[in-house]
Parts: sequence; structure tokens; C-alpha cells
Amino acid sequence: MSNPASAFLGIDFGTSNSAMAMLGSDGMAHPIALEGAATAMPTALFFNFEEHTTHFGRAAMAQYLAGTEGRLMRSLKSLLGSALLQEKTAVHGELVSFQDIIARFLRELAARAEATMGRAPRRVVIGRPVHFVDGDAARDRQAQASLREAAQAAGLGDVTFQMEPIAAAFDYERRVERESLVLIVDIGGGTSDFTVVRLGPKRAVRAERADDILATSGVHIGGTDFDHRLNLELAMPLLGYRHTGPHGREVPSRVFFDLSTWHLIHWLYAPQAVREARALRGDYRDPQLHARLMTVLEERLGHRVAAEVERAKIAGSLSGEDGRIDLGFVAPDLGAPLSQAGMARHLAERLAQVVACAQECLRRAGLPQGALGAIYLTGGSSALRPFQHALRGAFPDTPLVEGDLFGGVAAGLAYAAGRGATR
Repeated sequence: MSNPASAFLGIDFGTSNSAMAMLGSDGMAHPIALEGAATAMPTALFFNFEEHTTHFGRAAMAQYLAGTEGRLMRSLKSLLGSALLQEKTAVHGELVSFQDIIARFLRELAARAEATMGRAPRRVVIGRPVHFVDGDAARDRQAQASLREAAQAAGLGDVTFQMEPIAAAFDYERRVERESLVLIVDIGGGTSDFTVVRLGPKRAVRAERADDILATSGVHIGGTDFDHRLNLELAMPLLGYRHTGPHGREVPSRVFFDLSTWHLIHWLYAPQAVREARALRGDYRDPQLHARLMTVLEERLGHRVAAEVERAKIAGSLSGEDGRIDLGFVAPDLGAPLSQAGMARHLAERLAQVVACAQECLRRAGLPQGALGAIYLTGGSSALRPFQHALRGAFPDTPLVEGDLFGGVAAGLAYAAGRGATR
């Protein structure tokens, strides 16, 4: 449904999922439906080589999983700030950079937003993590500049940016009944970001909020890192990871690291990479493990393996029960158990780093733990039960409030667009 009064748009361009919200004439942020009624869309593109068409979101994933000849791309946001961003790849008969591909995805988002809003937005605010790149200010600035260039190439105009946890705070504030100090926790696909902010009904109407932001912190660890670790520890051993060969040496591990990293998987389908994997046969004592690896590479099943690991992780987080990673599409009855205890064990190191970053945010704010009124959770990966358990252990006296995991940041960005309070 169009809303002619809408002129302000917030875009949460995420590593795993993206969402948008517009500021309506009622002064409230309204999520934009992107795929049917769904307001969150996988940040994915599929280039169909059979029909020379491009597909986005769930349609992209469906085409890939159906076995259509083509190329799937995900986790593009993780390339911002890296040298890979300007590398070119062949798509539909032309060489394009990964930054150009990000622009194509943003152009699709812009078109879907305009269809709902009834016109092009007057002001657009895009979310950004606290740090695109940890510990490198120059590369961090370059990452934002590259995202700005991609947005301009997508026709979004002169966009501005707001830190994603601050945007989430603006959304949560609409439901706060009294003034309090809140730790905003935004665990996305690529980063974990934190903000200590003073919120309240009277403060929500202020145009300038810089004094209310006490501290920010962030670390380049998120849901895709959790997926990578679970994939490496549980799925890759079924293909030979850590397998000891006939000469007492482990099979070289690089292929398994790349095969469990979304934005690197497609490189393993290249003829040279397949030949190199085939040459590993002599490093295996068990030929069945090598045969499975070759099945994954030759039939281009790497993204499907990654998707199944992600599915099992999400299912376990939602149910709190033990589950299974089903790889029956690689070999009959192949799979690995995914227990809650195992998930916590495999992710312990990463989760400890994320929780330490949350504690660092509180330290920067100069506050004791007892000063917090709440911890507000947003971002899809904040639903991970081992993470919530670790966070409760670090902040035992502070209530956790679970917000709109996929839409809260987009809503806050729409409010930021309306008030012009951006960074």
C-alpha cells in the first residue's frame, strides 16, 4: 500500500538479511514488505546463467537450492573495507566489481521501497556497524565511502549513515515509559555492536541526541562467524577436515575453511580449485571422505551445506532443543548432531569475545552494571540461546528485553531520517 506522505526511508543493509522502514504521516516507522508479507529479506543475489536473469532474496536462494545453473552471492557486506571489494567477476557476460553487485542489490531495495512509498524518498539513512573493520580507521572510512558510492549508483541520492545500535535505541525508546540507561545489543550477520544510551519519553522528541549516547563499541563477529565455526567443526569433518592421511599428516585445511565461508565458496567451483581438491586424494586414508568433498565441489553444493548449517542453528535457537545438520543431499543418511551443549562449546570463544565487547561498552560509559535499566536485544543472531546465556552470566542483575530482531534497526533508521539525527 502506498503512503504519499512518506518521504523518509531507513535501510538496514545486513550481512545476512536486509530490511527497510518508512516514516509515515502518523510519525511512526512502518516496515516495508519486501517479499510477500515478509519484511526481512536475505541479502542474496542469484545470477541465473540459463535465462540470464538476476534474482534477489528468497527467490535467489530458491533458484540456487533448486539446482538452477548460476551463481549465488551472499554476505557481500563483509567485503566492505577489504581489497576484494574492487575485484571483478564475470556476471551475464560482463566483468563487474563486488561493489557494483552491492549497488545492484541496493537498487532492488530502492525499487521495492518506491513501489510501497509511492515516490522516491527525500531522505535516506543507511545503517552501519560501529566498526566495518576492527582496529583500522582508514579502512573503516573507506568501507563507508564504498557503501555510499554503491548507494548513489543505486539511485538513492546523497545518503547519510547512522550506527545500527543507535538506530535500534531510537526504535526501542518508543516503548520506554520512563527514563533509563540501556545497553543496546545488536548482533547481526557480520558484526556485534553495542551502545549505552539514555532513553526516555521526554528525550525521544529531542532533535539532538549526542549527549544521550554514553559509549559505543563493536567487534567484527556475528552470525556468519557462528555459522562458519559450526560448519567447520561439524560438517567439514564429514568431508575430511582434520582427517589424518596415510603418512600421518592431516589433510590440508584451507579448502575446508573456504568451503565454510559464504563469500569464498564460489571460488572453489572454479576448474583450478576443483583440480587442486582432486589432487588431495593421496592425503586421505579414507577414500569415502574425499569422494564426499568432490561431490560437494563438482555438484556445487557448498552453499547448500552452509544453508543447512544455518538452518539447524536457527532451529536450535528457536526451540532450545537438540537438532541435526542434515547432509543427505551429499550422501545418503549423512549428517551431524547439533546439540545445545555442543553449540555452546564450539562457539564459546567467539561468544566470549562478543560479551567482552559488551562489557567494554559499559566500561567506556563509566558505569557500574547496576546502573543499567535493561539490555535490549536486536539483530537475528541475538536470539542464539548460548549467546543469551553468556550475556546473562555477564550481566546477572539486568533484564534482557528481546526486540524486533529483524526490523528494529530499520525502524530506528527511519526515525533518524525523519529527524535528521545522523552521523
